[in-house]
Amino acid sequence: MPMDDGVGLVQAQTLHFDQPLSLECDATLPAYDLAYETYGSLNADASNAILICHALSGDHHAAGRYSPEDRKPGWWDNCIGPGRPIDTNRYFVVCSNNLGGCGGSTGPASTNPATSRPWGPDFPMVTVGDWVRSQARLAEALGISCWHAVIGGSLGGMQALEWSIRYPDRIRRAVVVAAAPKLSAQNIAFNEIARHAIRSDPRFHDGRYLEHDAVPGVGLRLARMLGHITYLSDDGMRARFGRDRRADQARFNFDVEFEIESYLRYQGESFVNRFDANTYLLMTKALDYFDPAQAAGDDLAAALAPASARFLVVAFSSDWRFSPKRSREIVQALLANKKQVSYLEIESDFGHDAFLMPIPLYHRALSGFLEAPA
Repeated sequence: MPMDDGVGLVQAQTLHFDQPLSLECDATLPAYDLAYETYGSLNADASNAILICHALSGDHHAAGRYSPEDRKPGWWDNCIGPGRPIDTNRYFVVCSNNLGGCGGSTGPASTNPATSRPWGPDFPMVTVGDWVRSQARLAEALGISCWHAVIGGSLGGMQALEWSIRYPDRIRRAVVVAAAPKLSAQNIAFNEIARHAIRSDPRFHDGRYLEHDAVPGVGLRLARMLGHITYLSDDGMRARFGRDRRADQARFNFDVEFEIESYLRYQGESFVNRFDANTYLLMTKALDYFDPAQAAGDDLAAALAPASARFLVVAFSSDWRFSPKRSREIVQALLANKKQVSYLEIESDFGHDAFLMPIPLYHRALSGFLEAPA
């Protein structure tokens, strides 16, 4: 698919909500902000709106650039824009930064009105359900009573699934990509190691590092490096890096020698410069807690019974973090309810990160699904 300038220059917006939001952890946010971006135009009957739900380290900047000098566009720019699978000539696309995030929505780095200090570790635990309810309020504020589609990959796919259960009459299509109905014990273990790395950093200061003008960079770098390994596949890493060295001869020290070491250190360092440590803790916990079947006697089919949307579930062969087997669990539960569901499993060496890649078959399936009658 030919690439053009996409949606071009974009601008983030912020909406303030004074209505308190009761959270699933039994805490209440008295007021909050949601940062978001929109692309394309809402039609007269508001029937062409698509919600994009971001993953763990994502935010509301899904497409376009803030200035011509920006080195990289939004995180899903290859998929959103004129003539692209999520065609902004046809659809009005919305992407918001989740509550607890660090991209402009109210989160741990925001000021707690009760103390006039950063929320830090006092920011309440948030869940996928809390995010979906805040997104529903955003939809109301934008004049959208029903989404043409809700789309998400990884943690974003879990939000799309939650939308279909919680608001079945407000979503016509759900696209669940590289996701799972709940985390495996192994995935929870990876998240706990990442959190432990952050919380063990001497500069973490029990989560009050902003008040100490500090950043727990060592822990956050380790968390990102660990996470990034799980997003890649063995075949993909071998093809991209192999055992390539930065110099011809071994130096017999602990400096960076292999290209994969250099890549991981770069990923860790760049992450420290753009992400908040407390937000990382919150987002990984939200992943751990997601389990819609729990309230239905651990019966996923029963949990999905209220859904009325048409589904597209996509998995990638080399994704061992959220394997195709986990996507098929969702498909089987939907079929048990005689729901409309299409399933696509794509051969790819990109691992979990494949959901972000411009894979032609993936893009064609997404485009066709959005255009088909609901």
